[in-house]
Amino acid sequence: MTLRRDPITIEEIENRIRSGEIDTVICAFPDHLGRLVGKRVTGAYFLDYALTHPMHACAYLLTVDTEMTPLPGFELTSWEKGYGDFRMVPDLSTLRYANWLDRTALLLCDVHDDEAGDPVEEAPRNILKKQIQSAEDKGYELYMASELEFYLFDEDFRECRQKGYRNLNATSDYIIDYHILGTTYDEGVIADIRNHLSASGVPIEFSKGEWGHGQHEINVVYAPALEMADRHAIYKNAVKEIAASHGKSVSFMAKYSNEAAGNSCHIHTSLAKKETLENAFWDADNNQPSQVFRWFLGGLLKAEKELTLIFAPTINSYKRFEAGSFAPTAIAWSRDNRTCCLRTVGHSGSFRVENRMPGADANPYLAFAATIGAGLWGIENQIDCGDAFVGDAYTSEKLEHVPGTMAQAVDAFKDSAMAKEIFGERVQNYLIHTAELEIAAYNIAVTDWEKNRYFERI
Repeated sequence: MTLRRDPITIEEIENRIRSGEIDTVICAFPDHLGRLVGKRVTGAYFLDYALTHPMHACAYLLTVDTEMTPLPGFELTSWEKGYGDFRMVPDLSTLRYANWLDRTALLLCDVHDDEAGDPVEEAPRNILKKQIQSAEDKGYELYMASELEFYLFDEDFRECRQKGYRNLNATSDYIIDYHILGTTYDEGVIADIRNHLSASGVPIEFSKGEWGHGQHEINVVYAPALEMADRHAIYKNAVKEIAASHGKSVSFMAKYSNEAAGNSCHIHTSLAKKETLENAFWDADNNQPSQVFRWFLGGLLKAEKELTLIFAPTINSYKRFEAGSFAPTAIAWSRDNRTCCLRTVGHSGSFRVENRMPGADANPYLAFAATIGAGLWGIENQIDCGDAFVGDAYTSEKLEHVPGTMAQAVDAFKDSAMAKEIFGERVQNYLIHTAELEIAAYNIAVTDWEKNRYFERI
């Protein structure tokens, strides 16, 4: 299995641009919500200018909500500071063809301060790179994978909005978990996703039906942490665009309906010794998990409460945490037990930990950074994970529960010395402020639930 993707060379992209095979290069970076934002650059301009001169984007892109409303109170930028520019610094190792788009290539960028030229601390890709560097300094490399679930609907995105996201038609009328027949009906879209992404440097392992009507999971081949986060962000964007090209829509909401199963993003993590690439989680001499693994897992156990805000970053995230739903409600680890938030799988070289807390709405760069940082914190402080839980974690009265609301998660994150150590005070405050603004916006919103309940009868 190939873990490292060979990037397109500048010579290859130049030849394809000159020949007319490529006429557009998307230059983008992930924002604080995990979305790709940036510019479409003409092929000629990309070769003649963008490769050798800084590209720019407005600094407000890391201080807006999903509606692109500029939000107040950020140290990074504001109306008072004039909303100047970031510098978009291309990472040429990410250059690839966007095979699902016509004559288009894609290049991811890092975000730097335009005047000093330093990496912007709050930029998610920079946050993850900091944790990867910390692991390398300690002699480790991280290999990760994220398993994303989504719902597929017959309506296109515009029709969904016009319907107020009500009475949508999922593409199956029954649960299609592992179904071959049920998923065959969606194969036109799903096959395009598998094939286009595999041809775009995002290699796909398989697709399968999930535990919902019209719910699917398509797994990307694992990779070094930064490459995997890039694959995740590109995959999520491409799935929406491919569905739209078929006149359909998808949702990665953690919980799009109270009657439907949630969308998860299970994160698998392996720690390798940098010099030998042997699995640091496995003690080969004794044929069992290593002490390093137990410490790493101990850090993750602590993170499941203190860093919940990173794994569950929206108001909607917390609707997913339901007993008997395959989403975790209690903090525990286990061997191959899907009722726990942390599950160990594999053996020997493939032995790894699966974090089942994140939903499909998680930003991969931040969720990966939290996972790595917490694990390294556990190793440094030698936090043993204790005994594995056995039984049904949903019904256990002995286990601590995950935060039930975003406000509770913010409080835990504020009080966390681990969060401050991992992210630094500036980034910790940035993430807290972003979350508090989202909570404030939600608290003044009048919902359909309220109108249905109170409009006539109160």
